[in-house]
Amino acid sequence: MKVVFQFIKPYKKLAILAPIFMLIEASAELIMPKLMTLLINNGVATQNSNYIVKLGMLMVFISILGIVGGIGCLIAASIVSQRAGTDLRKSIFVKIQDFSFHNIDTFQTPSLITRLTNDITQIQMVILMSLRMLIRAPLLCFGSLIMAFSINPKLSMIFVASIVVLSVIIMVIMRKGMPKFKLVQEKLDGVNTVMRECLSGMRVVKAFVRHDYEMEKFNAANDDYKETGIKAFKTVLLTMPAMMLILNVSIIAILWFGGIQVYEGTMKIEEIMAFITYLMQMLMALMMIAMVFMHISRAQISLSRLNEVLNEKIDISDPTNPIMPQRKEGRVEFKDVTFRYKGGSGEPVLEHISFCVNPGETIGILGETGSGKSTLVNLMPRLYDVSEGVIYIDGVDVRDYAIHELRSRVSVVLQETILFTGTIRDNIKWGNKNATEQEVIAAAKAAQAHDFIMEMPNGYDTELGQRGVNVSGGQKQRISIARALIQNPSIIIFDDSTSAVDSLTEKRIRQSMKESHSACTKFIIAQRISSIKDADKIFVLQDGKVVAEGNHKKLMETSLDYQEIYQSQMKKGVVLDV
Repeated sequence: MKVVFQFIKPYKKLAILAPIFMLIEASAELIMPKLMTLLINNGVATQNSNYIVKLGMLMVFISILGIVGGIGCLIAASIVSQRAGTDLRKSIFVKIQDFSFHNIDTFQTPSLITRLTNDITQIQMVILMSLRMLIRAPLLCFGSLIMAFSINPKLSMIFVASIVVLSVIIMVIMRKGMPKFKLVQEKLDGVNTVMRECLSGMRVVKAFVRHDYEMEKFNAANDDYKETGIKAFKTVLLTMPAMMLILNVSIIAILWFGGIQVYEGTMKIEEIMAFITYLMQMLMALMMIAMVFMHISRAQISLSRLNEVLNEKIDISDPTNPIMPQRKEGRVEFKDVTFRYKGGSGEPVLEHISFCVNPGETIGILGETGSGKSTLVNLMPRLYDVSEGVIYIDGVDVRDYAIHELRSRVSVVLQETILFTGTIRDNIKWGNKNATEQEVIAAAKAAQAHDFIMEMPNGYDTELGQRGVNVSGGQKQRISIARALIQNPSIIIFDDSTSAVDSLTEKRIRQSMKESHSACTKFIIAQRISSIKDADKIFVLQDGKVVAEGNHKKLMETSLDYQEIYQSQMKKGVVLDV
């Protein structure tokens, strides 16, 4: 729970004030039955109207004081829990933003969403309950016991017996019930996974008419979550019947033994009434304590899940003494680079890759699915780190760069096109938030996006839906290319980023970039040879190795692999000389 205290610390004044307010409320509740006994004994029984008025006014004042204390505690505790939860959520989100691709691969996205929402809500609930009930309950419990002893020590032993029996029952129930709540959170992760997959892939679901299948999958996950939750709560809910049984048995015992003392004249009826009131306060306080500890146990599970994120070691971070080359040229050198995914099979995805690329060159990368093309280019901006070997950019090892500086030099148009909610202008300016309107338009023109943007109702101010649902796949790709170009990098990587663009538009993009970004080194991963036919160098990858290298003409003469790809595309009618 040290993490929780760390986030409560900035609000320690309110965290201290809440228990003080609760002390006022609990004290008011404890003293009221005693005052009621005095009112009956010394006022009503003796018909002393002055005493009744004075004591009645005192009781009204104490009641108001208790209400003020309760409201003050609720306000202070609520502020602390909400602010601490907000800070914790922010801290988790900031940590996730620093994750490398490997760190992101470690946690599933739906699980991260559950941790940022449901798990933090559990922590907030515990903070609120702890600042209220964890103070109120012990005060009422021990206060009721003390007040009962002040009335009749012998009869108070019933209280002690009730506390012991109920405490044992609560401990047994909690020990059996709490492990089940870990399963509840895991099942909630499963529900979120199914929902996220279905909602993000709704178009595919509709296209393949798989509504029934997705409903069955969701119902299975949802029912599993429900059944696990019911099993967990069934165990915990046994606490209430146990408490009511002990309460009723204790009241019978008080009436029985208290009645005997009333008959003997050693105790008064109003004292028995006060006794029963204190008994109910005490047992309710014990129930509150049990509830708080139940939520604390659940929160411990949530906290351990949050700690997994907070304690996740970020494997890609800024070096202690970053190096910045004097010139921003775009020279790239791979020197005996090998890469393996952590936690994978151990087999290298890339093996002993070496090559040099001069500034301004265009490099084509070709290969079958799974040959390591995307992995190769992801190593340059340190989205992953090499397992062996070195990658130099402008003569400096990429691991010696400050990450922000490195990624400002290397712009990536990823294979999966992601656009964000906002205007088209906002999405393009993601690459450079300080870009002028002229720069935005220039980048859009270079990406062949300006014309279709101007045809939209609001032009660059057109709002894009989530993930850019209101534009086509080719339009998404052109906007994402504009987003990369506006960054004005020295190296730009196109990871199969024109697959949804027709050949003519793709040709125009290449020609436009020769004019606007001629000094920029370009890496193009492509499925079509036409996309890389004019590249200065083409690397053919197979099983993580460069099996052929050269321009189109050389590879057509020397590489059987390249010739095979060329012939297969010719048979499919792919135009190669656009």
